[in-house]
Amino acid sequence: MSKPTYKRAERVSDQMKQEIADILMRKIKDPRIGFVTVTDVEVADDLRNAKVFVSVYGAEKTSTLKGLESASPFIRSELGRRMRMKFIPELLFRYDDSVERGAHIMELLHDIEDREGGKGTGDE
Repeated sequence: MSKPTYKRAERVSDQMKQEIADILMRKIKDPRIGFVTVTDVEVADDLRNAKVFVSVYGAEKTSTLKGLESASPFIRSELGRRMRMKFIPELLFRYDDSVERGAHIMELLHDIEDREGGKGTGDE
């Protein structure tokens, strides 16, 4: 019988991503933390640290990250209640700009499409 190909850290990160998103949505009342989406969680192989990547919509990124850092002990304690682990990783919040970059690229593509569509091909 073969073992699964993915490591425990990957399973933990998937569960942490769901749990942290739920905690942020239902439990955190800090006004600095606006509409935050957890895009990814990378847990170290030793399960001691976890980088939590978030995208922020319509709020100041710096103040949101500060709010998340100050809420980190509460989030860890909530994770401790929800997950069966001896040790809950230290949470390190990082801003993920991939959603923002994706939106910018889509905007550029639409601009190009509008310009190309305006020229006409002469086939009409």
